[in-house]
Amino acid sequence: MGEALRPWQQAWRLLAAAVIGVLIWMVPASQLPASAGPIGEWLLIGDPLVAIGCLVAVAWRRRYPLTVATAVTIASTASSVASGPALLALGSLATRRRPVHTALVAVMSVVTGVMTNRLYPHRDGPDPLWFACVSAALVVGIVVAVGVAVGARREELRSLRQRARIAEREQAARATEARILERHRIAREMHDVLAHRVSRVAMQAGVLGHRDDLPPDQVAVLARGIADGSHRALEELRDVLGVLRASPDGREPPQPSLAGIAELAADARAHGTDVTYTAAATGEPPEVVARTAYRIVQEGLTNAGKHAPGGRVRVTVSGAAGDGLRVTVADSGPAAGVAGPPVASGYGLLGLAERVSLAGGEISHGPAPGGGFVLDAELPWEGGG
Repeated sequence: MGEALRPWQQAWRLLAAAVIGVLIWMVPASQLPASAGPIGEWLLIGDPLVAIGCLVAVAWRRRYPLTVATAVTIASTASSVASGPALLALGSLATRRRPVHTALVAVMSVVTGVMTNRLYPHRDGPDPLWFACVSAALVVGIVVAVGVAVGARREELRSLRQRARIAEREQAARATEARILERHRIAREMHDVLAHRVSRVAMQAGVLGHRDDLPPDQVAVLARGIADGSHRALEELRDVLGVLRASPDGREPPQPSLAGIAELAADARAHGTDVTYTAAATGEPPEVVARTAYRIVQEGLTNAGKHAPGGRVRVTVSGAAGDGLRVTVADSGPAAGVAGPPVASGYGLLGLAERVSLAGGEISHGPAPGGGFVLDAELPWEGGG
């Protein structure tokens, strides 16, 4: 059963069937002898009444296609006007693309067409049997062909609509996946950008809370460090969240690179960490590699500040195009007698491992043989990059 027809669609089909039936009815009416008797009265009264019943029946053809087509075809034997509704029912059945049902009703239509032609007498005598058979078969064949073509077109339209719905669902799924990936990226960026700043603010605040013997000048330095770190953390948070809003020129905020590692080391030194930075990379690596190296150093310095307060930290970045880029952050462990504030362990190294893996590199970390902790990563750097 196809889609329900709108009232105006149903109406014009029934009207067309009635017009065709009237045109067919006019042929025997014009050839009827003057002394036709009862058959003439049937032509004028009974024939149209049967056709009206057939028109009412074909309104249900889409729900009961075979039953309605069979009944109307048989009824058209006694009514030439009913030939129009019978052809409509046959064409509707053909659109279902059921060859056996269509062939059965088509043969019945040819037979009833010949019988209807013989129902009323003609002034010039009846048409030859072969002419009646050929005429009925030709009309029935045209109706079946049109019905099959309409059914094929409807099937094609249904297929196209289904493909469009599938494409819309796939597009919506891809958009959802893209949003999820973007959220994950932003979450990683927020951790990488903010963990370094916030951990230092927490350490400095912890020192103020645990040490009540600090001279006023050191207290002032720590307070300024907390204020400066909080301010810079807020600025970096705004930069990260800026990717959620389209900028006027469509560009994202500047991404970190190797040049920013020196600033990371200087910032750590300004906050009391003994950092030695060795830059031994030749050339400028690809953006993804440089950004990943920056995040590795940032995470390494953050972890050193958390777990090795007062210790020495060595940062080394070396490599060249074709040889790859190696990043090492090693600390000597906490200085004797220096205890930092309690800081909960997070998931920085897990996120860092995921970032390095996405960049095509490898990362390792663990305790150093002589004490302390080592974070080491190898990143790909193709030749000519």
